[in-house]
Amino acid sequence: MNIQDLVAKLVGDFPKFEFETADVDHWSPDKKTIFYTDSTTKLLHELAHAILGHTTFVQDIELIHLERDAWEKARELAREYGVKITDNVVEAALDDYRDWLHARSLCPKCSQTGVQSRTDLSYFCLNCRARWTVNDARTCGLKRRLIK
Repeated sequence: MNIQDLVAKLVGDFPKFEFETADVDHWSPDKKTIFYTDSTTKLLHELAHAILGHTTFVQDIELIHLERDAWEKARELAREYGVKITDNVVEAALDDYRDWLHARSLCPKCSQTGVQSRTDLSYFCLNCRARWTVNDARTCGLKRRLIK
């Protein structure tokens, strides 16, 4: 099924959401809008975020859970709408988030993996005891800043 036909069906089936073309696939909870490119699989993935009520996350690891849940829901939707979502597509997408999480957790002093605090969301290195913060870095370059 091509993207235009799929969007037409989804608009009718999910009237509480808006669908708009964009340069990057994403779900905007504030606007209740699914922004999509030319990928039927990513469109269904973003719709899954919307259906599941995903809004935000606090700790970085929570994002992995949201993404996994959205891909599971997207697979259900794919069966319903005749779109194929392969294991490779899902795993590649989840690998991107795993890589993002790993990069954020690497200590800027000794390069060991740190843990994220539940209180201030900074990271702490168990090896050298350094603490650092990170920027969002999902759409820009990762920056880790040591806390003195």
